[in-house]
Amino acid sequence: MLLDEPRHRAGRRRVPERARWVAREDADEWKIAFFREDSCRRGMNISAVLLTGGQSRRMGRDKATILFRGKPLWEIQLDLLYKLQPEEILVSARTDPAWRPSDVTFVADEPPSRGPLSGLTATLARIRSSYLLVLAIDMPSMKEVHLRYLCDRVEPGRGVLPMIGTRAEPLAAIYPVEARIDFINACSGLDFSMQTLTNQLVEMGRLRAIQVSEEEQLFYRNLNEPDDLNA
Repeated sequence: MLLDEPRHRAGRRRVPERARWVAREDADEWKIAFFREDSCRRGMNISAVLLTGGQSRRMGRDKATILFRGKPLWEIQLDLLYKLQPEEILVSARTDPAWRPSDVTFVADEPPSRGPLSGLTATLARIRSSYLLVLAIDMPSMKEVHLRYLCDRVEPGRGVLPMIGTRAEPLAAIYPVEARIDFINACSGLDFSMQTLTNQLVEMGRLRAIQVSEEEQLFYRNLNEPDDLNA
């Protein structure tokens, strides 16, 4: 056979690249997620929001502009979201931040402010996709490969909720647009806890709870106080 001759013959079909990866049952889950077709860009229609509306009482100043390893937190987190190439990127805040790039959409918290609940309720009403990936401003240790892993586990009408033990991580999760009505109802109620709401969404089947491994828990570390910047 010549080197440039076609190497497959009639009656024999090549195994698709995707199928070969799925067939590797011994592969680590994160590798499968990384090499599969990118769910954030193909198949799944996902928007992303950077959540910055916190009052930062313990930090004492606006977290978004705090330098972490030489870069402001807003730049670190937006760079991460850009790598995912979502349908659109939004920023949720009480007022339009001066640092917001022109290609990022500003979404104001819906008054009266109910913390993250308000920001996500307003953002779910604005997105033009089927899912909303949420990333908090104060999680600079989050990794692209891990977010892709979460994106890859989205199902029709069902988002993803990372769990560390019995505690949810609602500010690094993916919500289906169908959950908007549940956010609206929570805002008009008496319990504004994201833990309460996300537990309800899991029970309703709108979120899929996924346990975070011990080594991945570092990705969810928050910067809440000045001393955390030196950790």
